[in-house]
Amino acid sequence: MQIENIKTISDLKKANYTTKSIKEELRSNLIQNIKEGTQVFEGIHGYENSVIPELERAILSKHNINLLGLRGQAKTRLARSMTKLLDEYIPYITGSEIHDDPFNPLSRFAIELIKEKGDDTPISWLHRSDRFYEKLATPDVTVADLIGDVDPIKAANLKLSYADDRVIHYGMIPRANRCIFVINELPDLQARIQVALFNILQEGDIQIRGFKLRLALDLQFVFTANPEDYTNRGSIVTPLKDRIGSQILTHYPKNISIAKTITAQEVGLDGRQKEDIYVPELAKDILEQIGFEARDSEYIDAKSGVSARMSITAYENLLSAAERRALQNGEEQTVVRLSDFMGVIPAITGKVELVYEGEQEGAGEVAIQLLEAAIKTLFPDYFPKIEKLERQNEHSPYDDIVAWFFEQSDFELADDMSDTEYKEMLMKVTPLEQLVSKHQTELPKEDFYFMMEFVLWGLVAFNKLSKHRFTEGYQFNDLYGNYIKGL
Repeated sequence: MQIENIKTISDLKKANYTTKSIKEELRSNLIQNIKEGTQVFEGIHGYENSVIPELERAILSKHNINLLGLRGQAKTRLARSMTKLLDEYIPYITGSEIHDDPFNPLSRFAIELIKEKGDDTPISWLHRSDRFYEKLATPDVTVADLIGDVDPIKAANLKLSYADDRVIHYGMIPRANRCIFVINELPDLQARIQVALFNILQEGDIQIRGFKLRLALDLQFVFTANPEDYTNRGSIVTPLKDRIGSQILTHYPKNISIAKTITAQEVGLDGRQKEDIYVPELAKDILEQIGFEARDSEYIDAKSGVSARMSITAYENLLSAAERRALQNGEEQTVVRLSDFMGVIPAITGKVELVYEGEQEGAGEVAIQLLEAAIKTLFPDYFPKIEKLERQNEHSPYDDIVAWFFEQSDFELADDMSDTEYKEMLMKVTPLEQLVSKHQTELPKEDFYFMMEFVLWGLVAFNKLSKHRFTEGYQFNDLYGNYIKGL
């Protein structure tokens, strides 16, 4: 159908155009995509066997939908992706504020225009990208914002009394007729505002300042909510929940692999950072593991959640820390180090809500503890496990490294060391190089020094070594050697 040649209702009839409701559009196009094996919700990872099937079932059932989950779980992105299931273009009466269907007009403007011009009534075409409306629910949202109000300026200009329905100014919901309408953070709406949605969801009535209008609005509602909002800031009133067809629970990534895919997709990097800064896979794993540790941490409010945005901004900070160091040393290229993770602390502290115990520890200290916990969790995947209780006189793979640090007291890794100085310092610890070479035989050469530093942090996490933060970096020592030598 060549829409540029269809300009009137007469043309539309000749083209045998058939009107569908928005829910029918979504359903029929989803059926077609499933048959063809086309993926609609692209770029949304980790939901393939959980959220997406439930969402597709809700669309097939023609339900209004509530996406219930913690922050940073792609709820709004899921809703935006639904526009791909709409027809590319739909016709509407030219000039209509509410996108009146030419074959089923609702507004007084459209009805009178069709009465006057008949089949010569002009029509326009609305692209699916323009059929997405979104409103963040805040306590100051009014019924007038969502439904509409009487417009005194319109009444004065048209010389009409307030009793005439032509003085009505439509709110966001009527203007979103035949579109997807998303209300984010639904519980933040005051209860009396939620009540105003009852009839729209069920019967299609709206009432504005005493005008009871029978507008059978054609809308696909998608609501988003945080589970804790039910008790903290407000709640979804029971009759409104009863009118929402499907409630779908979202979740965070289940494993590091999915989390890394999301971060790689979303991170915004400068071209120079991509080309000149190498990031070992282990560094990416540690970064994502920090998020998993945060969600289980006793210092962080689990009810608030830890957004996937934390890993994204932390990754950007990590590369910026490495870039800054390279620029200071006049180096064109560099490799991320574990000491660069000090640069991600601001990204962590700004993304988590601490409980009382966490506030007592301090946000920065909690962030460092999360990094150390991530290293401790991943360490056994790369090197022999360190048992809490070890038998006396039994040789450990780490004894030689610990013995080396017993003899040395000046091992320091400064944050802004040049690559040459950094490598020379690590290579001084001969047993460390031997350990990495023995247990990581297929390690890319670019990752070797990062893995050496990872061993040091791992031994600290398992109380084999100690580390001390000073102004410019970290100093590593054995646990008791300095004390004994002091005696």
